[in-house]
Amino acid sequence: MAAVRWLRESGLAGELAAEFAGTMVLILFGCGAVAQVIAGGLGGHDSIAWSWGLGVTFGVYVAGRLSGGHLNPAVSVAYAVFGGFEWRKVLPYSAAQTLGAFAGALLVRWNYGSILHAADPRHTIKTQIVFSTLPGNGTLPVDVRNAFLDQIIGTAILLFLIMAVTDARNNAPRANLAPLLVGLIVVVIGMAWGSAAGYAINPARDFGPRVASFLTGYGGAFEDQTGYPYFWVPIVAPIAGGILGAWAYRLAIGRYLPVRRREPGRVDISSG
Repeated sequence: MAAVRWLRESGLAGELAAEFAGTMVLILFGCGAVAQVIAGGLGGHDSIAWSWGLGVTFGVYVAGRLSGGHLNPAVSVAYAVFGGFEWRKVLPYSAAQTLGAFAGALLVRWNYGSILHAADPRHTIKTQIVFSTLPGNGTLPVDVRNAFLDQIIGTAILLFLIMAVTDARNNAPRANLAPLLVGLIVVVIGMAWGSAAGYAINPARDFGPRVASFLTGYGGAFEDQTGYPYFWVPIVAPIAGGILGAWAYRLAIGRYLPVRRREPGRVDISSG
């Protein structure tokens, strides 16, 4: 009860609900698309990339007004370091994002349960990729070091571009377009940086579904195809990459932009 009272009094309850719901929407479209391709045989890599990107778009539309629509602990941490986001909110936001991803993955697992079982009765890496990422997507010759580097670079690109798109001092879009552009960033990352490690670029997106799959029959969910405990890579590397990308934007672009007041109608997804 004390925790609930604190959430209400601090104003965090609505923000956390928004992060939960927005991240759940992201997973419903993202993991749902992968399930349809991997287990259902419908679509391909392009449909996966577009579904993840549009999942981000609609998730940000859901959460943006209340929380800023981070949907990603790497975004929350990067904005705490460089964007003025309150550090006291980072852990609650990350928890809400992870729980939202967990809930979304459970829905996908339930809906596609019979199809997943038919395609992979033993619940192996073949369909584990529906929920969480692996080096080389479980098939290509990529080691953990390469996957770790890939996640740093991919998330650095993500945060560099999010900073550019949402910086009101830059040529930022009007409020109703920012979520679409952020989603397109994810689409293009998926199309260009998806082979080495599945472009998780989001600790909540990977860990929440990983736990959901483990609890529903995927005993090897925390390992890669070699048996290595891989689960930490899509957590640590995106956090590091997000900080790096935000720092690079600030160093290369942000410090040269004029200081000005935010214009009406513009959005900064770091708000909240």
